[in-house]
Order: sequence, then C-alpha cells, then structure tokens
Amino acid sequence: MASIKDVARLAGVSVSTVSRVLAGSARVDDDTKRKVDKAIEAINYKPNLLAQGLRSKSGYVIGLVVPEIQHETFSNFIRYTEQEVSAIGYNLIIGNTRGKPDIEGDFIDSLLRRHVDGIIFSRVSDKSHVMKMVEKWNIPIVIMDRALDHEDVATVVLDNYRAGMIAAEHLVGLGHRKFAVITGPQDIALSRERLKGFTDVLERHGLFLTGRNIFEGNFKFNSGLEAGKYLLENKIEFTALWAQNDLMAVGAMNIFALNNLRMPEDISVVGMDNISSAEMILPALTTIVQPFQEMCHRAVGLIVAIKNGDKPKENRIVLAPDIIIRESTSAHREK
Repeated sequence: MASIKDVARLAGVSVSTVSRVLAGSARVDDDTKRKVDKAIEAINYKPNLLAQGLRSKSGYVIGLVVPEIQHETFSNFIRYTEQEVSAIGYNLIIGNTRGKPDIEGDFIDSLLRRHVDGIIFSRVSDKSHVMKMVEKWNIPIVIMDRALDHEDVATVVLDNYRAGMIAAEHLVGLGHRKFAVITGPQDIALSRERLKGFTDVLERHGLFLTGRNIFEGNFKFNSGLEAGKYLLENKIEFTALWAQNDLMAVGAMNIFALNNLRMPEDISVVGMDNISSAEMILPALTTIVQPFQEMCHRAVGLIVAIKNGDKPKENRIVLAPDIIIRESTSAHREK
C-alpha cells in the first residue's frame, strides 16, 4: 500500500509538505501542490485520516450548522460545503437548528466538545448567543450568510445592502413608481440590510415605501402566500414587488395568479437567491443571485487557513450579488 513517504519521494518534496497539501495549507505554492496531487494520483495514495488525526489532534471533520435543512437556500450551502470539504479530504457534520436558538446552542456545544477542526454556521437570528460559547474554545469558526457587522470572527457574507439596491434599480429603471416588499424576519440583520438598500435607491429617485407596503415574512413559501393575500385584501397600491427570497416571491405570485392578475403586465416581481423554482414558475422569476458555491469555497478556505495557523488575508469576505432578468418583470404600463 502506498504511503505518504512514497508520495513525497515521487513529488520530490518533504513529507511535511505533502501533509500541508493534504490539509489544504495556503503556505504551499501552486506548482508544489500540482506535483503532490500528480504523485497522489499516480500511486493511488489514500491518506490514513485516523492516523493523521491522532498525530495532529485532528479528526478531519468540519461542522456546518444551518437554520433550516430543507430550505433550498441552505441545502445549497450544504451541497457546496460538502463538495469543498470532501475535496480536501475532510468529512462534514451537518446540524439543523430549525430556527431555534436553544437547538443551535446545543448542537454547536456538541461540536465543540467533539473537538471538530472547525465550525461554519449561519446563525438563527440576531438573538443567537453561540458566539459567547465559541470564544472559550480554540477552534476555527466562520459565520456564513447571517453575520453581524464588526464581529471579531471570520465571516463570509453577501453584500445584502447592494442586493436591495440592485432590485430597486431594476424596477425603477423599468418605470415603476409604486412598490411593495416582502422582507425576511427583521431580527435577522441581512433582512434589514436588504430593505435599507432598496429604500435608499427609491429615496434617491424621490420615491418612498410606506409601512403598509412592507410585509414581514419568514423566508418560507407560506409567508409569500400570506403576503400576497395581505397586499390584495388591503388594496395596497403597487405595480412592482420585491420579495427578499424566491420562495416568498413564488408564494405571492401564486396568489396574484389566482386573483387573475398577470405578471408582468399587472405586477412585476423580483425574487432573490436563484433557486430552482425561480425557473420553474410561469413566468420565470427575475431574481437577485447569491454566489452560493463561492461563499462555501471561501468559508472552507478560511477554516483551513485558521486551522493551519495561516493568517487570512481577509477576515470578513463580502461577495457581490448579481441579477438574472427573466419574464416576471417588464416596463410599467399605465392602466
């Protein structure tokens, strides 16, 4: 059976260099990594993770904790994080907090006590208290997606303020002047950031969003249904709707269609996330794109860098959103 020494000999490097490559260390240059990877493939080397873990006090396990495992946004985080973790020879433990701070705390506590190599988590809400727990442990932590500003911890987030701006700029550019928004829970910072970006653009154009035109949802399909009913039953005036995720947008679109409203002729709708249902619904949904794969790649990279003692170049990584324009939005038409 091939050994790590065989890999080192074939690649012309030291055993410690091979170990660094297997651990994903940023201290190894790309040319050396290619030599080691080529040697590993040539002799079909399979690292003994148990032996390595005993020597390095590492079990080669990373924990990922998300608020809702069945939600497609978080299933994307799970899928891409698992791919990234697997590619560097680690295993992934997934925790589903079901949106409850006590379950979140219990699960992260269990990960800490198992001495995992790092934890990536998307907090339940601003009420999350787990940072007080993890500060006592010398374990790499990365907050992904739901992070607070100015936290002294590695984070990978979307520019949510910019996401709101993009949605507003698109709709204002189409000539719309009356708007409604379905937000996420307001005890989650990113929901507030998205709304602020949206309203700031409106105000720059002399437009405003009243409280009646804002419905606080929970990022789930049913709250999109409830929002659609609320907007129609209360005769809210709007020609364009932004829902802060695609599931809520699709829910609202269902209600509009049931009430014989046409999209985009009567109402233009923008979602966010670009999940699979955005393309399945008719008309296909214009949406703000989150770079899920890149977020997971950067989060895992931070965990490995911190674990290996490499100081990350950036402790807070903010990724840019984009927009995919489909058939659910069009120029405003006077009735």
